[in-house]
Amino acid sequence: MTKSKTSYKTSQWKAGSYANLSIATAVITIGLKTSGYWLTGSVGLLSDALESVVNLVAAVVAAWMLAIAAQPPDAEHSYGHSKFEYFSSALEGILILVAAIGITIAAWERLTNPQQSLAQIDLGILLTLIATILNGVVAYILLQAGRRLRSISLRADAHHLFTDVWTSVGVIAGLTLVKLTGLLIFDALTALLVAANIVWTGLHLLAETGAGLVDSSLPAEEQQIINQILAASQAQGVQFHALRTRVAGVRRFVSFHVLVPGEWTVFQGHNLCDRLEVEIATALPHTNVITHLEPIEDPISWADETLDRDLSQG
Repeated sequence: MTKSKTSYKTSQWKAGSYANLSIATAVITIGLKTSGYWLTGSVGLLSDALESVVNLVAAVVAAWMLAIAAQPPDAEHSYGHSKFEYFSSALEGILILVAAIGITIAAWERLTNPQQSLAQIDLGILLTLIATILNGVVAYILLQAGRRLRSISLRADAHHLFTDVWTSVGVIAGLTLVKLTGLLIFDALTALLVAANIVWTGLHLLAETGAGLVDSSLPAEEQQIINQILAASQAQGVQFHALRTRVAGVRRFVSFHVLVPGEWTVFQGHNLCDRLEVEIATALPHTNVITHLEPIEDPISWADETLDRDLSQG
């Protein structure tokens, strides 16, 4: 029997609203950082502005993918559309790496062909500081929302914004050193450090995306919750096996076999399975639970207890 005990459309709609907040923030910070670059000529500020452009593109894609993920299951996607979120996080990881390449090229050119001086450094630092504070606040909001709504798109966006915060802090430090020492090399070195930092973030996002696309099992702590719920019923002479789990964006999928005494009625077995499904879905929101009822005395019931159950080979 298959039952979906929870609705995830509301959560996806909320996630989309947070993605819109990220878009608005990216537009504002691009304006601030680009203005700072034009005023100062700092390659560090240029690298910071480029990363904010990546933020904007990623936020737009995230909002798009979240809108698709919120669609209910249909004939062609009977398990829903939640995996579309991974397209967003994958693209963001790729864009981060592309931005890192662009930043490295610009920084290397500045190292080999340094300009005479930077202009209006104080104003550039001020604009960057404002953008940094804005990004930090929004990143915190997105990260909390991503954890609460189980949205990889929001978490990816939040981590990227936090990276942007540290990028801006590095740029401010580089500009401050240029102002204090007059050595332009600090501007280019800051940009190179920024590139190295965001490469690490991009690779981390791509690794997390890959884990979701290959149908990884639920985290160990969530599987422990399921096992505790099942263990409570074993006192009734019930056994369980063939537990399989996977995660797809905001949704979880759980299936297992329920082996009950042969003298039980169909009504008794159905009530047990129904109760277990409700308990698991309550403990782990947005979970689709599939149970298969079998008589515990029948040897055939134990022939398919492994995870890889290809009955055509039997």
